[in-house]
Amino acid sequence: MLPKLIITDIDGVWTDGGMYYDNTNNEWKKFNTSDAAGLLFCRELGIHVAIITGENTTIMKRRAAKLNIELLYEGIKDKVSCAKEIWEKLGVTAEETAFIGDDLGDVPLLKIVGFAGSPANAQSYISKHAHWVGMKKGGDGAFREFVEHILEKEGVLESTVERVIEKLHAPK
Repeated sequence: MLPKLIITDIDGVWTDGGMYYDNTNNEWKKFNTSDAAGLLFCRELGIHVAIITGENTTIMKRRAAKLNIELLYEGIKDKVSCAKEIWEKLGVTAEETAFIGDDLGDVPLLKIVGFAGSPANAQSYISKHAHWVGMKKGGDGAFREFVEHILEKEGVLESTVERVIEKLHAPK
């Protein structure tokens, strides 16, 4: 069964978890553009995507806006309570939700969703709570790999990829 909602952490999943600072108080994060395709696949199939992150940064707001992600929850310490609000808002259950996370704050949510994943570089005491552990590290396309795995196991990856390619290259 395809999930109706995919929730993702950001630092350590979409990024390598590093936080880069310069001498003028700027903070930098590197996102892998490959992960945006995971969003395209979800949109094609009507799967909602929500970001729940413990961080609260302008960088994440900019990235979410660029990718048209409306379900962005920042500065969240209790990800389960936040997920429950999203489930109520969307009329979705925990069982109909997939979640990818990589660190201590993600474990409670990993334990209760229908399908849980973690990137390859998550600590073993985190990934032991996941149904699936990817081959890609956080920041190396781990979110896209997670989405592709879900679609592959449901037998819809190839057809979804073809439809997205057609839409991307259709005359305007």
